[in-house]
Amino acid sequence: MTKSRLRILITGFGPFPGAPFNPTMPLVARLLRLRRPAFAGVEFTGHIFPVTYQAVDRDLPRLLAQHRPHALLMFGLATRTPHVRIETRARNAVTLLWPDAAHATVRKGSIAGDADARMFGPHTAKLLRAAAATGVDARASRDAGSYLCNYLSWRAIEAVGSDSGPRLAAFVHVPAVARDGASPRKGAVPRITLEQLADAGEAMLLETVKLTRQAMLGP
Repeated sequence: MTKSRLRILITGFGPFPGAPFNPTMPLVARLLRLRRPAFAGVEFTGHIFPVTYQAVDRDLPRLLAQHRPHALLMFGLATRTPHVRIETRARNAVTLLWPDAAHATVRKGSIAGDADARMFGPHTAKLLRAAAATGVDARASRDAGSYLCNYLSWRAIEAVGSDSGPRLAAFVHVPAVARDGASPRKGAVPRITLEQLADAGEAMLLETVKLTRQAMLGP
């Protein structure tokens, strides 16, 4: 591995219709503040994407060119899922039904013609184990939806496949978190707290750093 600093880009999303509070915003902020011996020599950059297709197509190439990250760790909100989802692939699908936060809709239901789904890679299983080891309910997922999270996942995997792109990328869907001090409704499934989410995020970030260092060492 070269002596250059390891560079990790951590991303989240802003609010969108139906989700005025997106927990990936404070999650990314917390991860960027972490100071651990394992992070020595690692340069972290954070970014919050507006929930628009235009923002992803504009910001992701700019971030990759400016910061040249060796890995991407991306987070998004899945409002209807009560657990953490480690996505294993991006589907070649985009919804025609739901507009983005800029009220824009797409004109076709696929991202790239007749291409197959794109896989993140075997490292997702290690991220899943890291998250689950913190005690949160974390599961592998083969369906990142057909909205901005899946779209960003597709574009990130494309970047990994390029000659000068990152070595690896991962996308994690998180649930809506419990509000501090709020009591759960009777019979409701307890929600993951932001503190628990931050612990799982830290574990996945530590694993991402480890896996990226291994990837840079080569076979």
